[in-house]
Amino acid sequence: MKIDLTTLVTESRNKDSENIDMLSTVEMLKVINQEDKKVALAVEAIIPEIAKVVDLIANAFQSGGRLIYTGAGTSGRLGILDASECPPTYGSNPDLVIGLIAGGHTAILKAVENAEDNVELGASDLERIGFNEKDVLVGIAASGRTPYVLGAMNYAKSIGATVATLSCNANSPMTQLADISLTPVVGPEVVTGSSRMKAGTAQKLVLNMLTTGAMIRTGKVFGNLMVDVEATNAKLIQRQHNIVVEATGCSESQAAEALAQCNNHCKTAILMILLDIDAELATAKLGKHHGFIRHALLDQEQ
Repeated sequence: MKIDLTTLVTESRNKDSENIDMLSTVEMLKVINQEDKKVALAVEAIIPEIAKVVDLIANAFQSGGRLIYTGAGTSGRLGILDASECPPTYGSNPDLVIGLIAGGHTAILKAVENAEDNVELGASDLERIGFNEKDVLVGIAASGRTPYVLGAMNYAKSIGATVATLSCNANSPMTQLADISLTPVVGPEVVTGSSRMKAGTAQKLVLNMLTTGAMIRTGKVFGNLMVDVEATNAKLIQRQHNIVVEATGCSESQAAEALAQCNNHCKTAILMILLDIDAELATAKLGKHHGFIRHALLDQEQ
């Protein structure tokens, strides 16, 4: 069956790069860089819509729901990348944000033939992880037409879950199906149809906003400090110490002592120092206020 790609902006030819193969390396890279500059502006244009999805995700997290990304190829890999970086950065459960890709783990490293064209696979992958109405689904595809993603979106809609989409073509099948559509239109790629470039960059920027915004909204950031960071290596152990020092103004030794008393939990150590309380009371206050340091700081009960 022939697929009509002529209506897709991401498949159109970029007039500014038509002769890129004849340029010097420096001039070639300048063309790429000029095109890349357009990406942030395309994302800026849809910030109000991104904000709506952030709030929906944060509400889902606070109600026992999850964020699920689904995509194929580059889009699927970007979703997996964003999901996999949440636990070490924010101490979140690995099941809180999940990235699904057409073709499974094999497709992370190499293409799996026909996987993205399998509508049923999109739905069955959601069923496999117990997707439910509390979850939020974000379907990712530069084209806005990937069958695998459409299959997942239709399934999510059928059970009453919130469905958003992230694509780079307006009025696509995915945008028409979604409750909220995120469509940073970045224009034709430098290499025609190579949507891993500007479209991929736009998707990465938006995904950064979705999880970062939701984590901030659920109390995992104090000021601009990642206060739920897990110490899984030497760098992150030092980062924990630095975070406690930055948040409280204490000395390095005080930070180390407080962290040692609370099983290396930054939030607890910060509260212990700022309120001059022990780990047990600090833990109780954080629990009472759902992990929000600022709320716990206002709690006068001892």
